[in-house]
Amino acid sequence: MRAEVSDTVAKVTGKRPERFQPLGGGCIGDVYRVELEGGGTVVAKLGDGGSGLGLEGFMLRYLADHSTLPVPRVLHAEDRLLIMSWIEGGDGVDAGAQAHAAELLAALHGVTAKRFGFERHTLIGGLDQPNPWSERWIPFFRDQRLLYMGGQAQAAGRLPKRLMGRLEALAGRLERWLEEPEHPSLVHGDVWTGNVLCRRGRVAGFVDPAIYYAHPEIELAFSTMFGTFSETFFARYGEIRPLRPGFFEERLDLYNLYPLLVHVRLFGGSYAASVERTLKRFGC
Repeated sequence: MRAEVSDTVAKVTGKRPERFQPLGGGCIGDVYRVELEGGGTVVAKLGDGGSGLGLEGFMLRYLADHSTLPVPRVLHAEDRLLIMSWIEGGDGVDAGAQAHAAELLAALHGVTAKRFGFERHTLIGGLDQPNPWSERWIPFFRDQRLLYMGGQAQAAGRLPKRLMGRLEALAGRLERWLEEPEHPSLVHGDVWTGNVLCRRGRVAGFVDPAIYYAHPEIELAFSTMFGTFSETFFARYGEIRPLRPGFFEERLDLYNLYPLLVHVRLFGGSYAASVERTLKRFGC
């Protein structure tokens, strides 16, 4: 495989690879920083058959073509190999980067569609993410996010049947708390610290997208789950796109059920307990 990767890198860059340096963070494949002869650097992501790296390349290209969100330039994309431009990051998500991220995501959420979903299924953490076009947001979130991923987690033996029943009960009551947005917005879909590359108080790039058209609040909620963004981000975002009352008090936790279920499906363990706490909070 390494010889094949070297040949492809040389073909798309015009330079032979000189050194492969392993990088962390690859959920569905091995990631390498590739230094080129004569200077220059690219990133190569390698996966097994069915790893969906071609789809990841498609999503990055879609963001590049339809938004101003900074993402790596895709040089080559197929199922087992993705080659992208190198983005220099390595700094923390400090106050300056949070304010910049707020501006970038507010602009992304200004990209709209007529319906919720997407033109094809996408991936999140290597898992299938169904996106059938839908007229209303709440049924889409209920069926294609909560119930779908809950079902996947139960089928994998990581979500107990009793919790799935309670999740179904909550799913039938979502209209008590959730709201239909003014229009569907394009979302990155997987905004957490590892996917936000920062440099000198600015966001250099976003990686590993899981795109579709959604209520932007699901993106904002996810950004808090692992402490990626905090008050600085939300203060700047709210200046551009004010949040409706009730987001922090109720809707944030409801929307974070989806990434929690993704983590239950992938890892099980304590994430199922987190799902149960949210269910209990909302009376289920």
